[in-house]
Amino acid sequence: MPPLYLETRSIFEVSQVKKSDQVKISLMISNPFFGRKRPEPSRPLPPGQYLEDGFPVLSAGPTPRVDLTSWQFSITQNGHSLGQWSWDQLNALPQTDLLTDLHCVTKWSKHDTNWRGVTFDTLFKSANIDERAGFVMAHCDGGYTTNLPLPDLLNGKGLLVHTYEGEPLAPEHGGPVRLLVPHLYLWKSAKWVNKIDLLETDVPGFWEQYGYHMYGDPWKEQRYHGD
Repeated sequence: MPPLYLETRSIFEVSQVKKSDQVKISLMISNPFFGRKRPEPSRPLPPGQYLEDGFPVLSAGPTPRVDLTSWQFSITQNGHSLGQWSWDQLNALPQTDLLTDLHCVTKWSKHDTNWRGVTFDTLFKSANIDERAGFVMAHCDGGYTTNLPLPDLLNGKGLLVHTYEGEPLAPEHGGPVRLLVPHLYLWKSAKWVNKIDLLETDVPGFWEQYGYHMYGDPWKEQRYHGD
């Protein structure tokens, strides 16, 4: 079982138990996100979630450091590039501001987060990509992957974001650029994303291979296979 990295301001230990293909993380932590009173939500949360006013950092690996002068994002299909953007080219495209809630599979939710980035509708238009059906695999620096239906990235549902709360997206939160698909659990919003590959069939990504749900709708509590 691969390690789950929790990057916080405090010292921690992590132990893992796998039971019935459900990854359970046991934490012995002294950090600002645990051991304190949780805020009361002002509106309904998905089932099994609690409200968090901080922004916990959980990753499937260590935080990569990305050079913006060589960074690029690409869309591919069957081994062929359909579109490619440098950092400057991405920022030259029309930008979208989004106020949205986040829901992590580890059961915390965060209300009213502010993001700025580029919608996939804009990227597809920029590259003259007409594909509207099928699936995608998101690829990231560090080797992380996650799968999604392509329609879940279109019609304003998915963005490449580079700004959080008016500041450049911090590396521990996926900067310089992460995928943001807020209607799904947060593991689908892949950090340090650098490519999506268009696919005809749904193929499991990194966590999906270890028992996480192929889709991940928080309102249906689709945390694990079979949910």
